[in-house]
Amino acid sequence: MGFFMDPSYMIFNILAGVMSLIGFLIHNRLKAKFNHYSQQALSSGRSGKEIAERMLSHYGIHDVTVQSAEGYLSDHYNPANKTVNLSPDVFHGRSISAAAVAAHECGHAVQHAVSYPMLTFRSKIVPVVQIASFLQQFLLMIAFMLANTFPSLLLGTIVLFMVTTVFSIITLPVEFDASNRALAWLNNSNETNQIEHEGAKDALKWAAMTYVANALSSLVMLVFLILRYLAASRN
Repeated sequence: MGFFMDPSYMIFNILAGVMSLIGFLIHNRLKAKFNHYSQQALSSGRSGKEIAERMLSHYGIHDVTVQSAEGYLSDHYNPANKTVNLSPDVFHGRSISAAAVAAHECGHAVQHAVSYPMLTFRSKIVPVVQIASFLQQFLLMIAFMLANTFPSLLLGTIVLFMVTTVFSIITLPVEFDASNRALAWLNNSNETNQIEHEGAKDALKWAAMTYVANALSSLVMLVFLILRYLAASRN
């Protein structure tokens, strides 16, 4: 039976397609939520940059710089150079979305400052994950095609996927914790009123769902590879 007619491969393609569709729908929902809350002005009138600086100052973090970064929804915290990078809409925006995203990224800065274990572990394995991601894209197809002849090649690919899957799973508590820290600070500091707080919570919930979708997709791929390896080993 040809490789592309292998039932297990066809089933995996269906599952992968479903997961891709789910990820696409979640991403579109996130964009819709972000755009919706971007139109709702923050009662305090503060920009995302100002929100970020106030949150960092509240936690006594004075060695982190808040700066603007190009791109749409490109916001991130870089622990290597201690910078909170906010997309233009967030950096300059004075909306619920801007406040939520800015506070979330500062949540990562707070994690870094207090040595949050999951963030520390994730940061340490980044170099290994980068290598695994690079290698698996070259080995995957070859490993499938030669699975029955050289199952050990498929096993090596599984190890690489385990690394990237573990990384995607570890990312979940890191992202959820950053959002929880952001929402708690926005509420306790009165930077948002009750309605704004619910909006920020809703926006961050959908942002977190994109990471959940990525983790599930990675798990689907890993499970398929393991099943394919077990089938090849029996031949």
